[in-house]
Amino acid sequence: MTEHREASSLCVPGRNCWRLETAARVAFLVDADTYFKAFVAAAELAQRSLLIAGWDFHSRTRLLWDDQGENGHLDLGEFLNDLTRRRRDLEIHILIWDYPMIFGVDREWAPLLGLGWKPRRRVHFRYDNTHPTGGSHHQKLVVIDDAVAFCGGIDLTCRRWDTRAHAADDLRRVMEGTPYPPFHDMAMAVEGDAARAAGDLVRERWRKATGETLRPVVTARRRWSQRLRRRSTLNASRWPQSLEPNLHNVKVAISRTEPATHGSGGVREVETLYLDLIASAKHSIYIENQYFTAERIGQALAERLAEDDGPEVIVVLRELSHGWLEELTMQTLRTRMIRRLGAADRHDRFRVFFPFIAGLQDETCIDVHSKMIIIDDDVVRIGSSNIANRSMGLDTECDFTIAADGREDVQKQIRALRSTLLSEHLGVSAEEVQEAVANAGSLRGAIMQLAREDRTLKPLTDLNEVSDTVLNMVSMADPERPVAMNDLVKLFTPDVSSAVGMRWWMKVLVAIGIIGGLTAIWEFTPLAQLLEPQKISAWARSTGDAWWTPLLVILAYAPASVVMFPRPVITLFAVVAFGPWLGFLYAMAGVEVAAWLSYAVGQRLSRNTVRRVAGRRLTHIIDVLRRRGLIAITALRLVPLAPFSVEGVVAGAVRIKFWHFMLGTAIGILPGTLAATVFGNQLQAALRNPASVNYWLIAGVILLLAGGAWVVRRWLISSSLSSPSHDVGRARTA
Repeated sequence: MTEHREASSLCVPGRNCWRLETAARVAFLVDADTYFKAFVAAAELAQRSLLIAGWDFHSRTRLLWDDQGENGHLDLGEFLNDLTRRRRDLEIHILIWDYPMIFGVDREWAPLLGLGWKPRRRVHFRYDNTHPTGGSHHQKLVVIDDAVAFCGGIDLTCRRWDTRAHAADDLRRVMEGTPYPPFHDMAMAVEGDAARAAGDLVRERWRKATGETLRPVVTARRRWSQRLRRRSTLNASRWPQSLEPNLHNVKVAISRTEPATHGSGGVREVETLYLDLIASAKHSIYIENQYFTAERIGQALAERLAEDDGPEVIVVLRELSHGWLEELTMQTLRTRMIRRLGAADRHDRFRVFFPFIAGLQDETCIDVHSKMIIIDDDVVRIGSSNIANRSMGLDTECDFTIAADGREDVQKQIRALRSTLLSEHLGVSAEEVQEAVANAGSLRGAIMQLAREDRTLKPLTDLNEVSDTVLNMVSMADPERPVAMNDLVKLFTPDVSSAVGMRWWMKVLVAIGIIGGLTAIWEFTPLAQLLEPQKISAWARSTGDAWWTPLLVILAYAPASVVMFPRPVITLFAVVAFGPWLGFLYAMAGVEVAAWLSYAVGQRLSRNTVRRVAGRRLTHIIDVLRRRGLIAITALRLVPLAPFSVEGVVAGAVRIKFWHFMLGTAIGILPGTLAATVFGNQLQAALRNPASVNYWLIAGVILLLAGGAWVVRRWLISSSLSSPSHDVGRARTA
């Protein structure tokens, strides 16, 4: 049975929150139009410090619109620069995630490249690159003079602004001339000690990211307190008069996620509080979230749904995903979680909805981006954390939580917030929602009672069947911890002790699963169109005479090795475009360039770090690679047991001799490249007539590679077992 916790004992510093501080005033901000107005009004009152930490930032974000979309325009970058012109003591610090270029399509490159928007003096713009591989800085905080703070799911960036109307034809919802769909999100504003604690959190993030220490504003106040001219200004409230507070004098719990890095165990307060909240629920759990994939959260919800007297669980998600890749990964994992909860729902208390409004274009929906949960009428939590594995342990997150602790005024406001959100989704008044809940006796009953045709919450029922193989493959898109070196080494060799007891047919299935997973992206997604035979042949013939084509072919091997694009396709392209001999030379040059780049990346890693992080298993393989470098690299390239780029990174990290690595790579990839060259004409003919493909030959090659892989794997295992360091390691652990 689930351990139930009373709301009053929920927020415990050191367990599920970092600090529990008093907020003199609190306001719930629904949607970015409300949040941006509050941010502008509060920032106008800033005197000493304005701290911004986020996943993204865009200087051309439009903060204010009037009802007609014609006047009152205010861009973020211009606004911040103007603040420092008018406040000569104001320092602005902006810290955002140092994102990979794959996320750069919708982001602003200007601050990074020195183009476009130029932050004025005293506007300090930095990128946070301290996250582990695969992780991100996802906290979304704004702190003004340590007096007022905002926390939620809304970044100060583009494609966030919208009103509660979420009108399908709102012309103000546009970025650089391109319209975007309705966007729903939330934030919380706090004043007082809770805001000061948020300032401490941002300053610590800044220190870790930049090495610079920022002074708390309280220090500045003490230093300037003797100057009567400024005393009244420094003591003035930063809470905007236009912002109506919902609560007064309540405790705010600040919960974090921080990944385990540099020997630290990480922080998982976000996950712990989610589990404690779910365990405390008596009547209802109302969730709004961008994602719904976190395994431990799903298990906790399933246990409550299985109880005879457990709470009802209402989840509001967006209908569609952003693009085919997210649909393949996060939406697939969401489907798995919803099905599991549906199976656990013995008493018909689980519902999943998406907000619907008539008139939206096809393949668009209201983008639910909020990260919010309400437990009964007793607890509200708003922050940056998605209900996804990565928000539990991999990304940095921050949430604000308020528990009523028996206060009727707080319970009333929490209940009003939930009614406000449901009224927005259903297109009715908050009073109608409260009346329907009272009449129906449940949230799900009220939602069905208030359903309309043009605007409503629709049940999310489009749940496609997904195989276990696909689920296992896409689960890598939502990790809860960084991918350590020993995870990569598993591709090189299985654990010796477990391999002894594994049956041969299980090994075959595992091998098939790995190969299938690596090739699925280029086989079963829209990217498969790039591999259509007619397109390859046509591209090769049309571009072969261009002067830049050889350079493009050579450079293409490096990114192809990283994203698992099949390199033989590039080799075939080169053979068709330039003929067998030039095609062979360009292909060999491209593979060597790709190998050199991966080796250079590996060289940046500390050898001791690799050994310490990877553990004993990689230590044994390192000994084999270092003692038999040329032969080992040649074997691995002949029969690859890991992705091409991973092999290069590991080789560079363990300091295999460079000429051993490059020569071993050249020898190892020579047979395959030469085969593609020699049979180039036959392959080109096969492109024109797929019926001419010799499938028996293909099957023979696969069997030959499988046999070679088995031989090389056994050789690596036997070599590692016979290495001197293995004997030493075994003696040390005896």
